[in-house]
Amino acid sequence: MASALLYLRDIELTFGGDPLFEGADISVGPNAKIALVGRNGSGKSTLMKIAAGEVQADRGERFVDPKVKVTYLPQEPDVSAFAQIRDYLEDALPAYASLGDHQSLLEDLGVDADRPCEGLSGGELRRAAIARAFLSQPDVLLMDEPTNHLDIAAITWLEDKLRSWPSAYVLISHDRRLLETATDETVWVDRGRSRHLSKGFAHFETWRDKLLEEEESAAHKLDRKIAAEEDWVRYGVTARRKRNVRRMAELAALREQRVTARKGPGKVSFSLHEGEQSGKKVIVADQLSKSFDDRKIVDRFSIKIDRGDRVGLVGPNGAGKTTLINLLTGKLAPDEGTVELGANLQMISLDQNRKSLDPSARVSDAITDGRGDWVTVGDQKKHVASYLKEFLFSPDQWKAPVSALSGGERGRLALAAALAKPSNLLILDEPTNDLDLETLDLLEEILTDYQGTLLLVSHDRSFLDRLATSTLVPVADKPGEWREYVGGYSETQSVETSSSKNAKKQSAKTETNSSERTRSAPSKMSYKDKYALETLPDKMAGLEAKIQEVKQKLSSPDLFEKDPSGFSSLAKELDAAETELASAEDQWLELEMKRESLEAG
Repeated sequence: MASALLYLRDIELTFGGDPLFEGADISVGPNAKIALVGRNGSGKSTLMKIAAGEVQADRGERFVDPKVKVTYLPQEPDVSAFAQIRDYLEDALPAYASLGDHQSLLEDLGVDADRPCEGLSGGELRRAAIARAFLSQPDVLLMDEPTNHLDIAAITWLEDKLRSWPSAYVLISHDRRLLETATDETVWVDRGRSRHLSKGFAHFETWRDKLLEEEESAAHKLDRKIAAEEDWVRYGVTARRKRNVRRMAELAALREQRVTARKGPGKVSFSLHEGEQSGKKVIVADQLSKSFDDRKIVDRFSIKIDRGDRVGLVGPNGAGKTTLINLLTGKLAPDEGTVELGANLQMISLDQNRKSLDPSARVSDAITDGRGDWVTVGDQKKHVASYLKEFLFSPDQWKAPVSALSGGERGRLALAAALAKPSNLLILDEPTNDLDLETLDLLEEILTDYQGTLLLVSHDRSFLDRLATSTLVPVADKPGEWREYVGGYSETQSVETSSSKNAKKQSAKTETNSSERTRSAPSKMSYKDKYALETLPDKMAGLEAKIQEVKQKLSSPDLFEKDPSGFSSLAKELDAAETELASAEDQWLELEMKRESLEAG
């Protein structure tokens, strides 16, 4: 503790009768890189505010080294006291510094110091707040959800900045990859207390699950011990007609221990209401173009989306992701081109700003659209309070106004409302905003099992990698042009890196060699390549179906015991099919890149 720059010890805080903290601790040493994690509502942000001196605890000790400067980046920065971003930034600068000394930082973040503070978008405000935090040159930096409203380029910049940052920081974030790469300690806020792991977030979930398993085992042992003691009370005491005061006191203590023990963290356990099956073709777009004020957002874009496809969209804020989604779903008319929507579509959308939530309406109205207090999900009719309980809402919250909910609760409510309605085409615009990591995990699971089609706008790289079958990315130097890549975000980076390396090698060739290659290079694809390009998608679909079928057979709980040789045979069959699928995907990607190169050349 003596070497800590900042620490909290035995923090206690009560809101509305229920204790939020009952002995929470955190210690920030020099160069510490700490992930502060926990469920929505566990008190992460409040504990960070106590560390920052923004909230006073009921009991406990807060220490900050007098020589240390602490900077706090809140979830919702307040710039109301400043006319321009310049004023907001200069207010945080050390006395010896000037804003001109940090122009490269502003350029990296895309911050315009001359922009008025009034009317800033969420992304502009967040980037300005991050710039202000770093400009203040703190010894301890406290950051609460810094990636909210940031695009992937800005998140990647922040990740690199933190990894090279020489001072200490504490980070709250739902961005799994940022936490994994930028932290080497973890503090878990759980049921009023803090638990410490001397490793980064990459090791957290395994550690947490082990602790919860041990806790559950201890609870079972306690229950068995209480049952044994109660049996002694009923029979042993009666048989001897003599009270054993010590054992009766022990039994009372055991019961008190069981009563006062906090239950484990609640688990979101929602399901998705799938509608009827749509037609095989869901969206067919041909040569779409859209401009606003002579700025091309989409230029001659074509795509075919089939049932079951999961298409991700990434790109800088303002690149036109939402516009492209609206064009593809028929909500916005193109300037040129056509969009054909498939048969029997049941389309449900979740917008990133949660505009569908009326702040003045009851929480239950978001689920039932104001039609009573019952909701039908699949073939089950549930009271809205029961349905909301699956999303960790307390029994009395269904009558509360939406305006009373926290950011995380609004995120869960918007999800609950969207998933309660039947769909076979889901459009999710930044669904990960304000959701805790456990809820994100479950959302990934149900979307993976979703039989419908998914259009997903997200800046969460891990989320995209786990879900997307293809990803649309705007081409940086060609306004309005979008390119489709097979796989998630990481695949787009892999292809871009490979293309960049190839381009550098190409430019290094001599003009003579270049001319010779041009003369000898084929001007069109061979019949064999064209045939492979046309047939590989069906082959891959067949292999995917086979893999699912084999996995289904292997999931039988008693298969190994009943038929070990059959189990081994299926496991080998699964391995062979997955290897063949990976090879087919690589071949298709190589041919597709070849086709694009020939068409462009």
